[in-house]
Amino acid sequence: MANGDAPGDGATGNAAGGSSDEAAWQDLVARFDAPAPEAGDGTAPWPEREDLAGPEPSPPEPGSESGPEPDSGPLPAAPEPASAPGSPGPGSGPRDSHAPEDPDDEHYVPPEPPPLPKLNPATKLAWFALFGGPAYLLICTVVGWHVSGLAAFLCVAAFIGGFAALVIRMDNGGPRDSGPGDGAVV
Repeated sequence: MANGDAPGDGATGNAAGGSSDEAAWQDLVARFDAPAPEAGDGTAPWPEREDLAGPEPSPPEPGSESGPEPDSGPLPAAPEPASAPGSPGPGSGPRDSHAPEDPDDEHYVPPEPPPLPKLNPATKLAWFALFGGPAYLLICTVVGWHVSGLAAFLCVAAFIGGFAALVIRMDNGGPRDSGPGDGAVV
């Protein structure tokens, strides 16, 4: 890089495209903050072949690469299908008809869920202890009652005991003696 040559300058071996790439880059940088061309001044911000077809598309210029040949003429109209007696007229289909308004058809009504399983008394006691101990302490604090040390100890013990009882009674899936590699439990 002697004599201030820049990479891609053309002097370092990339003579074919280095200077044109740099010129194109400089042109892009120069036009970065330029305002976009208005629609009325004849220049489009994108090629005409990318315009969406409107109700009356403009004919392509003679000699352009896009569009049909100028002497091809209009496209033939599609034949109208014959309508059966009693059917809606031409141009109407299943999307054109409206279903009758029935409020039962508009909303999904899920089936009735199965009843909850019955809890045995030990599980009920564990849930009561889990929530009852902290609830008693919270109520006493809000109301301003004095809680003795024994009552506070029993509330904390009930919470811990209820939590432990529920964890121990959890079902862990299938039997543990089935051995390794028995596959997924469904």
